[in-house]
Amino acid sequence: MMTRARVALICAASVCVAAAGEAVSAPVVAKTASVAEPVRLKAAAQRVTILRDKWGIPHVYGKTDADAVFGMVYAQAEDDFPRVELNFINAMGRLAEVEGEAELYKDLRMKLFINPDELKRQYAAAPVWLQKLMNAWADGLNYYLQTHADVKPALFTHFEPWMALSFSEGSIGGDIETIDIKQLQALYADGAKVPLMPPVLMSSSDGIDLDKEPGGSNGFAIAPALTRNKHALLMINPHTSFYFRPEVAVHSEEGLNAYGAVTWGQFFVYQGFNDRVGWMHTSGGGDVIDEYLETITEKDGQFFYQYGNEQRPLKAVDIALPYKTKDGMASKTVRVYYSHHGPIVRAKDGKWVAVRLMNEPLKALTQSFSRTKARNYKAFYKSMELRTNSSNNTVYADADGNIAYFHGNFIPRRDPQFDWKHPVDGSNPATEWQGLHEVKETTTLFNPKNGWIQNTNNWPYTAAGAYSPKVKDYPAYMSMNPENPRGIHAVRVLENKKGFTIDSLIAAAYDTQLPAFEPLLPQLFAAYDELPADDARKAALAPQIKALRGWDMRYSLESTATSLAVFWAQDLWTTYQPAAKAKEVQVLDYIQAAITPQQRLEALERATAKLTKDFGNWQTPWGEINRFQRLTGDILQPFDDSKPSLPVPFASANWGSLAAYGTTSKQKTRRIYGERGNSFVAAVEFGPRVKARSILAGGQSGDPASPHFNDQAAMYARGEFKDVLFYKADVEKNLERRYHPGE
Repeated sequence: MMTRARVALICAASVCVAAAGEAVSAPVVAKTASVAEPVRLKAAAQRVTILRDKWGIPHVYGKTDADAVFGMVYAQAEDDFPRVELNFINAMGRLAEVEGEAELYKDLRMKLFINPDELKRQYAAAPVWLQKLMNAWADGLNYYLQTHADVKPALFTHFEPWMALSFSEGSIGGDIETIDIKQLQALYADGAKVPLMPPVLMSSSDGIDLDKEPGGSNGFAIAPALTRNKHALLMINPHTSFYFRPEVAVHSEEGLNAYGAVTWGQFFVYQGFNDRVGWMHTSGGGDVIDEYLETITEKDGQFFYQYGNEQRPLKAVDIALPYKTKDGMASKTVRVYYSHHGPIVRAKDGKWVAVRLMNEPLKALTQSFSRTKARNYKAFYKSMELRTNSSNNTVYADADGNIAYFHGNFIPRRDPQFDWKHPVDGSNPATEWQGLHEVKETTTLFNPKNGWIQNTNNWPYTAAGAYSPKVKDYPAYMSMNPENPRGIHAVRVLENKKGFTIDSLIAAAYDTQLPAFEPLLPQLFAAYDELPADDARKAALAPQIKALRGWDMRYSLESTATSLAVFWAQDLWTTYQPAAKAKEVQVLDYIQAAITPQQRLEALERATAKLTKDFGNWQTPWGEINRFQRLTGDILQPFDDSKPSLPVPFASANWGSLAAYGTTSKQKTRRIYGERGNSFVAAVEFGPRVKARSILAGGQSGDPASPHFNDQAAMYARGEFKDVLFYKADVEKNLERRYHPGE
């Protein structure tokens, strides 16, 4: 169980933020279930029916939305309770209670913002309909534990309804993850002190790392005019860590009828569709997080910060951090500080840095659920007006033939004269947020004349070709990401095309081109051509250069040039990433513009040597190197070159592969085993009857003993999709099991 809890922090972009200076309560002790609860939960379970189709996907049916939520979360717990529990252990800052002292500052990062008493208050203030859903969420998880005595939770033996508010948005990497844990620890581990020069050691650069492997997601929408059947199409292609979201269908007699990917433990479909509308989220919209440089002074043991012409006291809060030891439980108390901007999270240039981000868990949960019930663009737009989808863009399509795009949603209004990519002067009142932009003021598209929309976590200024938004019309903070190779690739596979079908849209999303190499390889060839004839490298590298000159810059299982090119580019990436970060440019841009011909050739020599060392020959087919393997139900997967695996042709999104496939942990094997990229993927057609096809990495279940642990793996590796069984009659024809929860 403990190994399954070892994972990078998964947190909500809309996680609850305690008011500055509000005392943070001690860790929550779970309530003991009442004697009457088992009877009540069993009665609730009888109002829910779960149909498992031949892929093990749960289709949950309930009379009310609350009934459906009960069954939906129960089914998730059946498939992988450790992942469900871990998301909420992380979201409430309690990982050290399971994993030990090493996780203390991950927990502190969460507890700077999270406050169980505040969550309880917001639960009490929630509308009755949402309270019912949160109650049903807790009931479904508690009934799972009640009926599975063999399951030993890592921490939570009983769930409370308010806990649902701690993880209310669903992104794989939320706003809080931009706070660097090492810098946070450096500031607070021995007690915060008046800032000194130089600043504390930083483990990463300011802000979000745009080059994190393999980065982001793809969303495509196609208008009816460009489709064979004259129906809108939507491509749902999130790039997450594998097994981060399962596939579900959830239905009620109150209008809930959603299908798609749900983040473990949540009760809303995060990326998916109903019979009328579909939504795909991609990360990286506008600037939604700001840092403020606070000028600190100390007087009589109290810290003050400059704001305008006054000295304001920082609010001090003591946060208790329990943690597991070999002898039992221990606890460390850390005194943290808040300005009115937010918590102090690090030191920089002799100042302290406060961070401000979204603080609307109740509205965020409302928006996350309500959009799944939208029946048309007007209703979907109304949900967007809550403006609590902080970390994401949204690509949209519907049965009325509309396609749309929202670049971000929660966008604070700010003075554009300031550089919001970096910390701003917290003492200057002009740097304050001035409310939020209305949705109509943000960067959006609705039925552009070109007939398609794309986003690949890139800027919105190529989202619809010539009909894209114009950069001059928006403040710089509306879009923080630049163009990327996937964006260039997406435009190529969509522009000037007609007659799209589900199959041809999938083919476009799996196009094999790797555009990142287009500017890089000619530079390598020029470097080689410039070598003197008597240079030893002229002969030594001739076969490699010949292979790369003949390569079409497309991946395939059989391609040896793909292997060489990827190892070469990865060597360049690893070598020059620190310099690129120092210059605050993307790594590919730095490699293209700033390194010497000599350095390009040296990287090719190193790539050749590594391939030869690891595989005996630099001419090794890509499919022998790039593999899919799922051996255990551990959250952090182990890999073993001696165990069975499948060849995968896709490549990292960093090279412009639309079908993203990459690794994130330190490689301990010769072969490359994917951990992140294409995970749940679906293509949807919105006709009179919705049609869709989908695929999961591996399978629905996290249990290696389940037939659905790896039953989609071979199809996934081939880029082959299964038919989505959206309608009940189709599920009945492909039925594996029908039951009520607890049976």
